[in-house]
Amino acid sequence: MTNLQNLERRSRMLRAIREWFYAHDFCEVETPVRIKAPAPEEFIEAVRADNGFLRTSPELEMKTLLANGMSRIFQIGSCFRSGEFGRKHREEFTMLEFYEAATGYREQAAFTAEMIASTARTLDGDTKIVYRGHSIDLGSHEFITVDEAFRKYAGISAFEADESDDFDEIMVTRVEPKLGLEHPTFLCDYPASRASLARLSPDNSKVAERWEVYIAGIELGNAFGELTDPAEQRKRFRDASAFRRRMRMHNYPEPVAFFDALDRGLPQSSGCAIGLDRLAMIFCDAEDIAEVRCC
Repeated sequence: MTNLQNLERRSRMLRAIREWFYAHDFCEVETPVRIKAPAPEEFIEAVRADNGFLRTSPELEMKTLLANGMSRIFQIGSCFRSGEFGRKHREEFTMLEFYEAATGYREQAAFTAEMIASTARTLDGDTKIVYRGHSIDLGSHEFITVDEAFRKYAGISAFEADESDDFDEIMVTRVEPKLGLEHPTFLCDYPASRASLARLSPDNSKVAERWEVYIAGIELGNAFGELTDPAEQRKRFRDASAFRRRMRMHNYPEPVAFFDALDRGLPQSSGCAIGLDRLAMIFCDAEDIAEVRCC
């Protein structure tokens, strides 16, 4: 398809996604694009903007809305991450982020899988697609834990890889290319050190309630069973900020409003962020983000 056809198809995809959330009684919200204090993530750098930063995601602001009493919310909008450019990356990109109170992270995975399948049915009347030569059925999905995937595709425990500082290289070169080749794959239960905003599993404190969803080896979304303990969240942010100082990254102010919301009480909930440019790539059989957005 030409870029014009891709943009038209992307528009229909966005409409289908919005209609899905409206049909499931979600409230669409808008939060600021320029913020005072991004979450201090270890490998993501925000773009400076005057006396603040452009958001890397709307996560903290949307969680504040949960603490204020909202229960089902979603947002589609631009986010920014400094220095990211490539076939699957842009400094500015479009993110879908949504949260639901009283929902577990595995439940939310099933909800996300059906949202993607419903979007495919709206676009083409079917859940079967072909992406870069792979025949993929979006109407089914699978779960695999991070440790199972590392052992299966790399012959090493995910915890051993994490301790030896080889986790990211193995993930990118040996694990991710094997995921989502027949249907969406939910890679779940990350080592606890790999999920700064997720709560630990009540069944196994070595892992966090986190998943990422893959189609054709492309990571599309990231989700947490949300951490609600204010003291633990403050500790994790202090640790992440110390790492950022060692790496000479931007020094962020403390996210006071977010911590105030945690102190008031964040309900047990699950949240997910999906890169819509990448999802548009899948639906347009495109190899580069530039083919599916005006950039």
